[in-house]
Amino acid sequence: MTGRSEWQSRVGRVWAQEWRRTDRALASVAERLDAAIAAVAPQSGHAVDIGCGAGSTTLALAAARPHLRVTGIDLSPDLLGTARERGEGHGNVAFAEGDALAVLPTLAPLDLIVSRHGVMFFDDPATAFTRMRAAMRPGKPLVFSCFRARAENDWAVALDAAVGGGPAVATGYAPGPFGLADRAFTQDMLGQAGWADIRAAAHDVAYRVGGGDDAVEDALGFFARIGPAATPLANAAPAERYALEARLRSLLHPRVVDGAIDFTAAIWIWTATAGEAA
Repeated sequence: MTGRSEWQSRVGRVWAQEWRRTDRALASVAERLDAAIAAVAPQSGHAVDIGCGAGSTTLALAAARPHLRVTGIDLSPDLLGTARERGEGHGNVAFAEGDALAVLPTLAPLDLIVSRHGVMFFDDPATAFTRMRAAMRPGKPLVFSCFRARAENDWAVALDAAVGGGPAVATGYAPGPFGLADRAFTQDMLGQAGWADIRAAAHDVAYRVGGGDDAVEDALGFFARIGPAATPLANAAPAERYALEARLRSLLHPRVVDGAIDFTAAIWIWTATAGEAA
């Protein structure tokens, strides 16, 4: 599991360098999420984007709601550096570095909390979502996306097979990309944290990993830096890495269609409203 210190250093730097390819991979996720946000976002007030990364969701929301203040929060100074550069000229945008649970009380009361795949990494999600609800005005909305089960995401299944298999099936919550995949667990946890009107919509969307003049090498470069293949490739001895890359190329070549490589991402879009304080 990627920890806080890694997001603040090496991993954050890599994601900042790869934000364009990451945004491309998550473009269809963003389309679904942005539509869900647009359906409930207030015209004014104060919104927060948790785990804002390079700022894509923050900036999309700020552009759609010019009278709404939007603050993106992230642990990574490198990602926030990119976000701030992209946000120059947006008068209703700010970014804050740090643990979202420490930053939120300083911004409360809030009128909206959003997150694109940024809330699956809390060590204690029940406490996290309780504190998020406490920072909200009653009745105000929460909207976030996350992956469904690993087995439903063919990008993950294919990579697991190519690099030697994924982790054993976990029971209970574990922070990470699939931490909130279990619908019943997440529904119950949100309810106990004080959220109401809880809904989950399942979507299967494109996950574009390669394109350009050589889509296979572009995708291989992406996988070597982002996602479950990155660590096995980085840790492999030269001969083993060569074999892993060969397997990945064999996986990727048949998927090239019109100069691009798409997998499928299985996601949830969750919506809820803040209940009255206990």
